Amino acid sequence: MFRITLILLPIVATTVMGMAVIAVLSMDMQAGWQPIAIASAAGLVLAIPISWLVARQIVAKTGLGR
Repeated sequence: MFRITLILLPIVATTVMGMAVIAVLSMDMQAGWQPIAIASAAGLVLAIPISWLVARQIVAKTGLGR
């Protein structure tokens, strides 16, 4: 399951980080680069458990990775 998680992580991370950065940019913050960097870092941290949960569901439904 760990390998499936590592395969999913770049896909999930770019998606979550992109959503977080777009949310910050749509709020029209004039603070500079810091909110964008914080949003992308938070998206990266949030992507780790999400990819693990998705990998767990894939293994449960298909039996792969056992």
